[in-house]
Amino acid sequence: MKKIQIIVLFQNLGDDRPWYAKSPAPPLAGLLLAGLTPPIVEVEVLHEMVRPVDYQTDADCIALSFMDYCAPHAFQVARRLRGLGKTVIAGGKYTTSNPDDAQEHFDCVVVGEAEQVWPQVVADYAAGRLQERYVAPETPPLDDIPPPRYDLAEKTFSVPVVTEATRGCPFHCSYCQLTATPNQFRMRPVEDVIRDLTATQGLPWLKRRLAMLYDNNLGGDIEYAKELLRQIAGLGLLGWGAQFSFDCLHDDQFVSLLAHSNCRMAFIGMESLNDESLAHMHKRQNRVAEYQELFARLRHAGILVFAGLMFGLEADTVEYYRTLPRKLEDVGPEVLLMSLAIPIPGTPWHAQLDREGRIVDHNLARYEGDHLVFQPRMIAPAELLAAYRNQNRQFFSWRAILSRWMRFVCAQPGFGLLPRSFLRALFGTVLHFNLSVFQRHHAQRRVYIAESGAADGAASHDSPVPWAASR
Repeated sequence: MKKIQIIVLFQNLGDDRPWYAKSPAPPLAGLLLAGLTPPIVEVEVLHEMVRPVDYQTDADCIALSFMDYCAPHAFQVARRLRGLGKTVIAGGKYTTSNPDDAQEHFDCVVVGEAEQVWPQVVADYAAGRLQERYVAPETPPLDDIPPPRYDLAEKTFSVPVVTEATRGCPFHCSYCQLTATPNQFRMRPVEDVIRDLTATQGLPWLKRRLAMLYDNNLGGDIEYAKELLRQIAGLGLLGWGAQFSFDCLHDDQFVSLLAHSNCRMAFIGMESLNDESLAHMHKRQNRVAEYQELFARLRHAGILVFAGLMFGLEADTVEYYRTLPRKLEDVGPEVLLMSLAIPIPGTPWHAQLDREGRIVDHNLARYEGDHLVFQPRMIAPAELLAAYRNQNRQFFSWRAILSRWMRFVCAQPGFGLLPRSFLRALFGTVLHFNLSVFQRHHAQRRVYIAESGAADGAASHDSPVPWAASR
């Protein structure tokens, strides 16, 4: 029996400067692809976010899944593997958006969503008739997708149960990857999602009771979301996390069902505390004046807020960043995912910046949120970097982390008296510190960008771009 190894790539700067994420949950792509693989081959999954590519693998065929920013690394990995006699197949966002550019680097590319074509790819490979390209139907149905192979996730992941209920988003923010390859918002049958969340045979008891839903926007259809939450409530999960947009939080029943189903973490794309910048990005579902109230609503339901925040948006100024630490303290997210804004190729925002001649770096390996690849409109690069570092330093100081934790646990109604409130606070505590330590580690160890020679005198001398990597 032939063997296929599925590798989900994570590194963007190559094997010489690896960085491994201390993430509690794996991405979905590899485990889902393994679940789609027919039993005519042996299958293995490797997540590069926790361990390096194994070039000594006994697998005959390697399937690479990667985001755009990992494409240069994927080309290098494929070249090395093919040199060892391996067959290399590629799929993901990059191959879907750039199939012709990708084709020369791999034996086979998969364009589009894998569910409708991956079993045929495997069958053709096993029969020795692998084609160079497989193109999935546009907007395929999401019925009868088999559950991910959670048993193949590395043991280092404390939350291996990951799935999705929907794909796409009803909004069209101009910076979002979804606008590069637009597709309609779709929902899976609720019973299929519940089956995924219970297909956990062989996992330890605790890992069977924790989960993540990786939807772009779980609340894209609010009535569907509420029915799903009612069903999840019957599973007895200790805790689970999801991602959705601010508009969902105006629905009191949605928030109540989140709490009743033991949702304990919500990722929300806050992105900015500048209404003008949000308008530039067509993120009209966000209103800064509502942040504080809506975050407090989640906190009082025992749900920890993990919010995205981008630096370098169109209307951001030095004065905005001067007031940002205090505004964030007032608004009150428990944890932040901070990044430099990314003009993803294919999106309307990238097209705008390209027309204006403001793209200064076209190397995809630096389109991950840690490199400044464009000229900001209202602020100098060195000023933006200083603001970015200052916010990271203040937000992830131990004093600030502890202060936000205290606010969270004190917000639980009946804390110290009611067992359920105590458990909510305990679960939130574990999440708060794990996520805070992960983001703090990223802030301290990941590559940041400085104007060449200008930031702390520590700019790298071997960088080929105007903003050089420094640690």
